[in-house]
Amino acid sequence: MNGPEIHVSFAPVLHLFVASEYSAAGPAPVVTDGSSTLGHVVESLGVPLTEVGRLVVDGTEVAVSHVPGAGENIEVRAVERPQQIPGAPLRFLLDVHLGTLARRLRLLGVDAAYTNEDPGDAALAALSAKEQRVLLSRDRGLLRRREIWAGAFVYSDRPDDQLRDVLGRFAPTLAPWTRCTACNGRLADADKNSVREHLEHGTQRTYDVFAQCTACGRVYWRGAHHARLEAIVEKALRDSTA
Repeated sequence: MNGPEIHVSFAPVLHLFVASEYSAAGPAPVVTDGSSTLGHVVESLGVPLTEVGRLVVDGTEVAVSHVPGAGENIEVRAVERPQQIPGAPLRFLLDVHLGTLARRLRLLGVDAAYTNEDPGDAALAALSAKEQRVLLSRDRGLLRRREIWAGAFVYSDRPDDQLRDVLGRFAPTLAPWTRCTACNGRLADADKNSVREHLEHGTQRTYDVFAQCTACGRVYWRGAHHARLEAIVEKALRDSTA
């Protein structure tokens, strides 16, 4: 580029996305083309706009459509938490790499669409727009697609940290044990006799309380893994009220 020079600083949490010269203390010089919007400039430096909160130019907040001029000092701030998503009930869409996170969100009663077959970036972005779902991904390129309705970068590759990050960022209403972890459908209480054909003999003898997915028919009971799942639920509930 051979245009006006501006000076840009990024919030510390955004340093993950930018080159080292932009993650140092204080603003760094950036030469622009004189016609690109500030949103385009920020993305060209590596930061998906899904992760950007306020843009402040010489102390005044501006929109992503602002065209920066020579000498401007620009602060790129992170999204404020909890992040408000207007216009639709809060629900999520997760890419193929976030299956464990999807199951944990469903365990907590959060609407989380997911498939373990990768439909491709274009299809995910289109589904986000069609169903007005927040697209969760660790793929920066996917989050830059213009057609997504809303999106968020998942900062960790550890499921425990991923869950804490998403719950802290969006503060969804939690309703544990109300969704099918397999398909995201709603669970309903089920009489033992009505689900007997789905149960092995040992389960029939040992358990009396069941729930069944109203969408896929899967049956749930407090089996061998319940203590581990209960620990996940209890921690999420504690964190949500902290």
